[in-house]
Amino acid sequence: MGDTVIRTRKLSKEYARDEFKVMALDEVDIDIDRGDFVALMGPSGSGKSTLLHLIAAMDRPTGGDIEVLGANLRQFSDKQIAHWRNEHIGFIFQSFNLIPVLTGLENVELPLKLTNLPKKERIEHAATALKLVGLGDRLGHLPKQLSGGQEQRVAIARAIVTDPDLILADEPTGNLDAAAAEDVLTMLSRLNKEFGKTVVMVTHDPHAARFATTIRHLEKGRLLPVGALPADWASAISVRN
Repeated sequence: MGDTVIRTRKLSKEYARDEFKVMALDEVDIDIDRGDFVALMGPSGSGKSTLLHLIAAMDRPTGGDIEVLGANLRQFSDKQIAHWRNEHIGFIFQSFNLIPVLTGLENVELPLKLTNLPKKERIEHAATALKLVGLGDRLGHLPKQLSGGQEQRVAIARAIVTDPDLILADEPTGNLDAAAAEDVLTMLSRLNKEFGKTVVMVTHDPHAARFATTIRHLEKGRLLPVGALPADWASAISVRN
């Protein structure tokens, strides 16, 4: 294992809904090392997506501490967070979040527009990322001209085009059929094993979790101890070595 790149201590997130307060994340302590492929599992409302969004600095905690890649995210301004996220984080959404009027190449190029790279180099990097995910022949296709699995591949290419330190995936196979899901999970595993990327994936699917090297389970906003899984989950999961 490498050095610790994600560390939280008593990390909490509370949401106010009318007169009620909902504790989405309740004093979570977690350490994730460089080169890990971690699956965050749990039922709907368990806090797994909330934790992922806090790691990505897409939301701010209401309590506790979070350090990612040595940076204390609570000390960043909104402008600093946006720059830091674009440089270090590749985020993959369940719903792809592609811009429908842009081609695959243009969608992948978008994060690079926040860098100082000239347009020619941005295009070259975007094309390389698409070739890496097996879409070198789909550069000019719009999202509507692609299958769901191909759209998610474009989303993965967009997430890795800046060569980020962390790849965060929120239910990346939730909208895919079984074959496309297998392709996406194999791709994430390859990015982890061959390219050394640290991957944190939210999933409720035991099959998807088999691609991870580490599984952590959340229940009602709390992180269960290492190795502690409900019986119905534990019996369904076989972690790949």
